Amino acid sequence: MLMPWSRSFGILILLAWGLAGCHAMAPLPALPQWQSPEGRDHADLGQIRETASGRLLTPEQLVSRLAVAPRVLVGEQHDNPDHHALQRWLLQVLAQQRAQGSLLLEMLEPVQQANVDAVRQQKPLPDDLAKALAWRDGWDWKFYGPLLEEAFRQGYPVLAANLDRSEMKDIYRNPPQLSGPRSTAPAVREVLLDEVREGHCGMLPEGQLPAMLAVQQQRDRRMAQRLLAAPAPALLLAGGYHVRKDVGVPLHLADLGAAQEDTVVLMLAQVGEEVAPAMADFVWFTAALPEKDYCADLRQ
Repeated sequence: MLMPWSRSFGILILLAWGLAGCHAMAPLPALPQWQSPEGRDHADLGQIRETASGRLLTPEQLVSRLAVAPRVLVGEQHDNPDHHALQRWLLQVLAQQRAQGSLLLEMLEPVQQANVDAVRQQKPLPDDLAKALAWRDGWDWKFYGPLLEEAFRQGYPVLAANLDRSEMKDIYRNPPQLSGPRSTAPAVREVLLDEVREGHCGMLPEGQLPAMLAVQQQRDRRMAQRLLAAPAPALLLAGGYHVRKDVGVPLHLADLGAAQEDTVVLMLAQVGEEVAPAMADFVWFTAALPEKDYCADLRQ
């Protein structure tokens, strides 16, 4: 079953992994308990897998791999509480291994950056943090609030990785030409067009699909640009489709000249979902939400 997303390393990296394994890692904080109700007895629950080899990793081994990467992209299902709990855990444990350079969020737009920067300077944080950030209602604050509090507590830059809504409207009306052989490949566009169709419940007129695809890909291009400009090591949290190696931000990073070995993709997936090596370097299986027909309301 495919994931319900709404989305060989170089010698130096391999040496760094090997050296990391030679030193005892400080005890990690306890992993969060599963909040989602489904799949508690699934054989894959809690497993961390290196996709290329199929090898299972411990949380300590995964953290060692992530800690040496200049760019880490973590894919989530936006409404799964376990994904957000693991992301916060990762913020905590990565900070134990090295200084975090920056955190980038799909959920933040450039128009909010001034608010974010102002909040980052405040001690203590505002009582109403969501209001201070001009947080968008479309992103459930109960999931993202704890992540932002942790990031602000640690003190590194928190950066908007998305387009502004006004930019999305302009792109939809007048799609710009996207450059780069990887992100513009026909096979990539076909996969994303299918995702756009499914994401709009098959109700979007075919004539609107190219414009919607342009918005999707320009969002990925912006995330790639922001990652390249961000202080390293940089961590991006975004929807699963955005971080996929075969269709998302990693292709845009490559088209912009970034070295492939500098980027690592970790996909957070519900048990029973398929994550192929082409999609991500590592997958961490979590408990699942009950199946939901997200299109039911639109059909009525």
